[in-house]
Amino acid sequence: MIPDKMREVLKKDGVVAIATLGEDGPHLVNTWNSYVRITDDERLLIPAGYMNRTEANITTNNDVLITVGSSKVAGINGPGTGFLIKGTAAFITSGPDFEATKARFSWARAVLAVTINSATQTL
Repeated sequence: MIPDKMREVLKKDGVVAIATLGEDGPHLVNTWNSYVRITDDERLLIPAGYMNRTEANITTNNDVLITVGSSKVAGINGPGTGFLIKGTAAFITSGPDFEATKARFSWARAVLAVTINSATQTL
């Protein structure tokens, strides 16, 4: 289950970091909290404009680490909080999730769909 505090974070300004691991080592890309959509089945849908290396990495190792955060949401010890998300990912280029994302972000060539295994508050 996605924590309510994490849902709150994704509604505020902030940067998302997405880490994958490929043959050349770790790779990191960023997006914005406001771009991430939570589905009814609690997957994360993230529009992908480029993310070509991320996609290549996921074809051989679909594990991802994602961080989200916002200084606007109260944390464990004061202002600001963040989450470390561990999950598995796939790129989607057709179907309802892709079409809904493409309607919102015309530049999206694909959707990074993340199934969450754990979401841990870090701040």
